[in-house]
Amino acid sequence: MTHHVILGAGPAGVIAAETIRKHAPADRITLVGDEPEPPYSRMAIPYLLIGQIGEPGTYLRKAPGHYEALRIERVHGRASAVDVQARTVRLADGATLSFDQLLIATGSQPVKPPIHGISLPGVHHCWTLADARAILQRATPGARVLQLGAGFIGCIIMEALKQRGVQLTVVEMGDRMVPRMMGPAAGGMIRRWCERQGVRVLTGTRIEAIEHAAPLQARLSNGERVAADLVIIAAGVRPAIGFLEGSGIRCLQGVLTDERMQTSVPGIYAAGDCAEAFDEITGRTLVSAIQPNAAEQARVAALNMVGRPARLRGVTQINVLDTLGLISTSFGQWQGVPGGERVEWVDERQNRVISLAFDGDRLIGSNTVGWTEHVGALRGLVEGRVRLGPWKETLRRDPTQFMAAYLASAQGQAGWCGAADVRRR
Repeated sequence: MTHHVILGAGPAGVIAAETIRKHAPADRITLVGDEPEPPYSRMAIPYLLIGQIGEPGTYLRKAPGHYEALRIERVHGRASAVDVQARTVRLADGATLSFDQLLIATGSQPVKPPIHGISLPGVHHCWTLADARAILQRATPGARVLQLGAGFIGCIIMEALKQRGVQLTVVEMGDRMVPRMMGPAAGGMIRRWCERQGVRVLTGTRIEAIEHAAPLQARLSNGERVAADLVIIAAGVRPAIGFLEGSGIRCLQGVLTDERMQTSVPGIYAAGDCAEAFDEITGRTLVSAIQPNAAEQARVAALNMVGRPARLRGVTQINVLDTLGLISTSFGQWQGVPGGERVEWVDERQNRVISLAFDGDRLIGSNTVGWTEHVGALRGLVEGRVRLGPWKETLRRDPTQFMAAYLASAQGQAGWCGAADVRRR
């Protein structure tokens, strides 16, 4: 009987465990999670903050006894080391787990900037259910909240806080909002939109120190001092892989994997936000921490763990963000490539942006703000590596014609993602 140990009880870990059970009914499965709650979705926490759901609503599987029925053993613990020769995992409490096959699905952890006072009471990340409970106590209507970070996760948190009726100030080190997802025109438009909704946004600014007082006092790099009842740190995340140091499992930004999601050590796999997988479109490895990637990587890893060959077709690079009602998207290599071309269309009055990046006659990336119809066509063009031919010149003149370019160019070429799928989007 093969023993599969899965480190991480997020979506990747749960999907992998369920997939293994489906194809290997007699195997032993141990799911290790470092939080006391049942496996839950971090992406559901904003809905908890605004009162749309209770804590049980965040759980990945809501049926009582789900894991017990599948004979998935759950262990509460945090991995501290992996011995690839002995095939063991050591937990922080000193316990040891032996494995035949190992899946590393430990996800991400929030970045904690070196700010004086960051560990004071009233300063929190928004990453765990424990964080959410603490935020709910302080983020009452009218409370003064200072948030560090206006990236993708920061904007989702900002949305929930705004709906709670707080007085919100957001500080972002970059020169625009969501700088890792949006170019200057798009990021600037999102900032202006947020300010019109009553959120104060300071870009190009850092929190230099937080002082213990009632209320908290934050000293900013622009010389300003901001009083706050709550400070939220949303300065980004990084793969939670520190426990692999010295293990012999090769890591760069994340745990390096091949197309089967196997690491540099046979029988050890990785999936989800901690995995650095090969992307056929860009020809490089990357960490793309979104749930569709986590789910597909977990499925591929689990199938290979039970001897059913499977291959990851690619790493999806998509982000879709709702910022106080303004929809924005980024697909693929939106920043462009050396020697490539870019075109941008901006309509300030309608709060709309389209930015396209080309490599030859292929669209390799895009940004949009304010578009809710047919944006799946952009994803189809990017992920399908569609040759545009004469339609490239059309898009250079008028980027709003992307749907017509998709219908004309993609349908006769291999790798496109289906007009029916685009219409649904």
